[in-house]
Amino acid sequence: THSNNTQTPMIKNLKLAGLAALAAIPAFAEVKLNENFSTSGYIAGSYRYTDFDPSDSADKFDIDAAKLLFNASYKPVSATLSFYYAPNAPEDVTVLDAFVTYDTGTGVTITGGKFLSYLGYEAFDIPAMSQISYANGDFLAPIPGYHDGVKVDYSDETFGAGVAVLDSVSSPNYLRGDGELKDNAGFEGYLTYKGVKDLTLWAGVAYDTEGNHMAHSKVTYDFWASYVMGPSTFAGEIAYSDAGFGAKGYNWLALYSYAFSEQVSSAFRLSGEEVKDGPGYVKYTIAPAYKLTDHLSVRAEISYQDYSSYVYDSALFFGIQSYFTF
Repeated sequence: THSNNTQTPMIKNLKLAGLAALAAIPAFAEVKLNENFSTSGYIAGSYRYTDFDPSDSADKFDIDAAKLLFNASYKPVSATLSFYYAPNAPEDVTVLDAFVTYDTGTGVTITGGKFLSYLGYEAFDIPAMSQISYANGDFLAPIPGYHDGVKVDYSDETFGAGVAVLDSVSSPNYLRGDGELKDNAGFEGYLTYKGVKDLTLWAGVAYDTEGNHMAHSKVTYDFWASYVMGPSTFAGEIAYSDAGFGAKGYNWLALYSYAFSEQVSSAFRLSGEEVKDGPGYVKYTIAPAYKLTDHLSVRAEISYQDYSSYVYDSALFFGIQSYFTF
């Protein structure tokens, strides 16, 4: 799972956007067109209000994102193409996923094109998340978004691993990489262990070489774990990032979610960020959700963010979000 946190400070967690998006691609409610083609997607929107201390507030009621995804399968080759709309994105409509995958039949797959970063516990697409806002990333933005490249992945019942060569790990536009290798190539890799039932351990690293849009190389280490026990889910993550020139520090989160029934659930999250010789915060989040149908859900969130050093002392966020998947 992944998040888009390459936005400007304060916007990542407290952005007053509208509706958000769906989970990882396999979680979509796929509609089969024929034996080779299928489609899926989502539309989402929300009302969000943020009250900053000292006195400042803002709200917005808007569409946040919509995604239309197409899959084609001609074994052992498959392809994915998606179109993405977000009012606050660098482009209103963009080609988001655009990749081809070859399955060797041995647990190894080779993928080329435009795809989402390996890193991050929280999903890029909001319907896959347990809450509305992201846990962290206001200042460091350690978790990348989309980029172009080639990756090789391996997976079996116990282990998973992958490596990727990319045009960049992150760029000023979180919906794509910087489009070249010469001045700023990127690399990612991960290992995951799934050998204990309902437990996932994941570790990854990303490296951007110096150049192009960055004044310094950037390295990020990301570790997360999740455990499902009946209706309860426990998860934790820590991401350390060093981009030089004082942009060094770490993000963390601890999450507990509980399903009271098939329709009603709630997430409880504690998260934070610390920047070396810079600002930091602790964030407290409660996010109940109600599933109206298999395709329509509503979620609310209230979060309180306590800053250790910043233009604001604290921020109180409230949001109500609905999303429709197809």
